[in-house]
Amino acid sequence: VSQEIHEKYVNGRDPTTGLPIMQEVIDALTEPLTKEEQLTGLPQGAQEPRLLPADTEDNLQALFKANDWTDYLPVILPTEEKVASMLKGTGHKPDEVVKTINWPGGGRQLTVEKVAVSAVMAGAKPQHLPVILAIATMAPYGNSTTSMANMIIVNGPIRKEIGMNSGTGAMGPYNEANAVIGRSFTLLSRGPGNLHSGKTAFCALGNNLQYNNCCFAENEEALPPGWQPFHVQKGFKKDESAVSLLHGWGIWSWKNIYENKK
Repeated sequence: VSQEIHEKYVNGRDPTTGLPIMQEVIDALTEPLTKEEQLTGLPQGAQEPRLLPADTEDNLQALFKANDWTDYLPVILPTEEKVASMLKGTGHKPDEVVKTINWPGGGRQLTVEKVAVSAVMAGAKPQHLPVILAIATMAPYGNSTTSMANMIIVNGPIRKEIGMNSGTGAMGPYNEANAVIGRSFTLLSRGPGNLHSGKTAFCALGNNLQYNNCCFAENEEALPPGWQPFHVQKGFKKDESAVSLLHGWGIWSWKNIYENKK
């Protein structure tokens, strides 16, 4: 946006409270922390139960949407049986912590079992779980007031082992592994990652690429002479499997920056 509009933001009033925006910023930085803001470590007391009560599929699909646990497309319901089957895709223990996702009020422990739950919901298979566990270490996805997007690049032998597409239509809806692995990252970010529109996520328009995060495998065999696969450029060996996550802002942000520079 223009410099004039930026100045109006800074000198104007908060559209929610009606108070001068800069005074609100100063108060937020100088007033004592509230009791809730002083909380550290893992949440104490009652937490969400591990299992939900039995219900019909329609009711459970509606419950998942009501709780904002989905990308608003239908999900595979993560029954105990399906999650147990998914966990056969890894040697890691279900309660092993993949990552602690820090939020005000304490941290959320993202366990292998929770990753498996999101993988089931996305329609993934056990052979996809090693890749999904790798991308889970970067959950949640990029979150900003602009329209951020993500890209997932898979390299190494695992590309062919799980049947990923690195050729014609690699970035389109034409391959199961590409689709469900990318969608898993969205569901990991929305549920365990605690990204909820208007509460913890404030992207302007959002970005359609966050539905499956532009997930594809690199066509290493077709690289020009002298070119190295992306994971090799980043320090991995060619025969090692690796996943790379890239975060970026939407095209409108870059377009505005470019025009302002001009």
